[in-house]
Amino acid sequence: MEYKEFVQAVAGRTVLTREEAADLTRAVMRTLGTRLSSGEARYLAERLPDSLGELIPAEGRSEQFGLDDFITRVARHAGLNTEAATEGVRAVLKVLRETVSDEVFGHVASQLPGGFERMAGSAT
Repeated sequence: MEYKEFVQAVAGRTVLTREEAADLTRAVMRTLGTRLSSGEARYLAERLPDSLGELIPAEGRSEQFGLDDFITRVARHAGLNTEAATEGVRAVLKVLRETVSDEVFGHVASQLPGGFERMAGSAT
């Protein structure tokens, strides 16, 4: 799935415009890269189309924070309120889960608190 398709899928799962969904997607990927170890961030980025993978920072130390802080960071970066950011994070995680293999998503989920995987829903 290419970047434009990814953003369109996110927009389709939210009440956000395509532009807002693009901002949200960038914010989620950036925050996810901050939360994952650099090796895991690189692993994920390498398995996404270039335009999506480039959004994930893969350098530096992993920051340990929970789902609530994740949503707060995304809301701040994307200029959304907490409710819209929560629904947006859920949409991005679901689309991400559909974009990568179960193995790749499992690697990512293994470094995140359980709330992240629940937000992404089950594999289809």
